[in-house]
Amino acid sequence: MSKTIPKILIFDAMWNKTLAAVRSLGKRGFHLIVGEKTRFATALFSRYCSRRVVYPSPLSTPDKFLDWLLQEVKANNYDMLLPTELETQRLILKNRKEFEKHTRIPFADHELISNVQNKAWLMRYAEAHGYPCPKTYFVKDVDFFSYDLLEYPVVIKPTESSGSRGLAYVDRPLDFFKTLKIVDKKYPYPLIQEYIPNGGAYGVGALFNSNSEPRAAFVYKRLREYPVTGGPSTLRESVRNDEIKEIALSLLKSLKWVGVAMVEFRVDPRDNKPKLMEINPRFWGSLQLAILSGVDFPYLLYRMAMDGDVEPVWDYKVGVRCRWLIPGDMLHFLSNLKRLQITSDFFTMANGDDIISASDPMPIVGRVSSLLTFLFDRDMRRLIFR
Repeated sequence: MSKTIPKILIFDAMWNKTLAAVRSLGKRGFHLIVGEKTRFATALFSRYCSRRVVYPSPLSTPDKFLDWLLQEVKANNYDMLLPTELETQRLILKNRKEFEKHTRIPFADHELISNVQNKAWLMRYAEAHGYPCPKTYFVKDVDFFSYDLLEYPVVIKPTESSGSRGLAYVDRPLDFFKTLKIVDKKYPYPLIQEYIPNGGAYGVGALFNSNSEPRAAFVYKRLREYPVTGGPSTLRESVRNDEIKEIALSLLKSLKWVGVAMVEFRVDPRDNKPKLMEINPRFWGSLQLAILSGVDFPYLLYRMAMDGDVEPVWDYKVGVRCRWLIPGDMLHFLSNLKRLQITSDFFTMANGDDIISASDPMPIVGRVSSLLTFLFDRDMRRLIFR
């Protein structure tokens, strides 16, 4: 009897994390249908795509996307749906009952994902349950916010955004209200947080089963970011840090988490305590590092979706480095005022790259071509500047 080849529909081919998942599962011989709203997307150029699809935009035409997806899952026997971007994930999860008649969606429910993506909700939860986080002030009315108790510098940030989008740093009271109103105009009711000096930025990738029991964890340190002041990591290294790992797992377990997530921390050098920054309720940008280090989250998620559970994975290689060279690390280097101090390290080869691969070379062509999409496509600009 021939063995059935797993068949997965993967969305959001523009992103590095999607390419990491495609390569992980493709190397295992999976039948992968990979899609994006444009043909010029990084992962669509991978040799591991069995079929490439261009679908209606989940962002600007959600009803058309849902109609397309329902027909797609009815016509094909997919083992699992794998969205990797928040907008796609939320839209699918909001309609999961209809789609789960035909396939599997191994993620937490829509309400929980929406809650943790909201930084105001998450910070209130962390404070109420004793998890370390920056001192946070919640703005109800920008014109009547009492700023006299603030200790500068402070950070003004949107309640919902990713990376460094919408972040503003204020060093003195004189600039506070002007900056607050600028952020509030685009991102209503932002947060105000104490500034945490950078004593080290860490991420904890995790996988939880349907009973909210941890089944895998991976800790890494962010060595470079773009923008330099804080954003997606461009160089990272696998590390051991049991304190940060246990805080992350405890937090996710208390939330009754299911599926994958990445919890981000910044160590405060003033007290050497890790402070919670955010939870990414899906695959994260540096997913390739976890796979290189020995924690294959995409495959583990698939096995959990099919079998209901997996054997725990706690061990991985430490000291592995992976970078996002084009364009992330290049932009970091060019914009870093201290670039001369990192020149030697910058030109030292990492163990791997998010995109560049000798065995799967074409995605770098896809990345370069996708730059045109970011320049001229309104939806992609909305994703970048959300």
